[in-house]
Amino acid sequence: MPPMNAKTALVTGASSGIGRAIAQRFADDGARVYLTGRRKNELEAAAEAIGPGAVAVPADVSRAADLDRVMDVIRADGHRLDAVVANAGLGDGARLKDVTEEQFDFVFGVNTKGSLLTVQKSLPLLTEPASVILLASSTIHQGADRMGVYAASKAAVRSLGRTWAAELAPRGIRVNVITPGPIATPAIDRLAGRLGQSAQDFHGALAANIPLRRMGRPEEVAALAAFLAGPESSFITGAEHFVDGGLVQV
Repeated sequence: MPPMNAKTALVTGASSGIGRAIAQRFADDGARVYLTGRRKNELEAAAEAIGPGAVAVPADVSRAADLDRVMDVIRADGHRLDAVVANAGLGDGARLKDVTEEQFDFVFGVNTKGSLLTVQKSLPLLTEPASVILLASSTIHQGADRMGVYAASKAAVRSLGRTWAAELAPRGIRVNVITPGPIATPAIDRLAGRLGQSAQDFHGALAANIPLRRMGRPEEVAALAAFLAGPESSFITGAEHFVDGGLVQV
């Protein structure tokens, strides 16, 4: 029997990259997966490619009303949530002198407030036990150039994970944080463009600093998410789990 057979999961930011890979893995493992994202056409294409167990619900996680609508769809389908993955996120690519108030609000609105709202709105639907997975970033442990606001927003997510793990433990709900290093995704390629570099050159520069000498793959993050969502991680909560090729630890 697949490890997530008859389970239901929500994955935000699932149109592409890490979120899509996690949704695909959950569906392959037998789960019914609800995908959210802001780009409607891309999100629906992702759900169609994943298969009949995937349901696309376009939403902006920085808007409480959008997440209320997502939960209404899940509830109307007669489901509760066994796993929630707050993956939606974006970067800024600006140095301190260039950061605008609008950039700050946008990045924190999606990365930090969006994670909070996703978990908060999920609370009434979470089974007991359930697994909540938050996505941070290896940049929270480094002083990466032009990643200040992004790193700060993700550091806040890691901090929230600790608090929520303590708060939700009495319900049997586990909260863990995945911290990816450089992963080959469309988002990384878009960041390369904003920094004035080609994707190939940017990938090469990032890989040069990784002990394993390569970029990570979204499927490698998804494999860890599948473990944290499943019963074999039943005594793991409040922890930060790295998928970074040794970037931070070595």
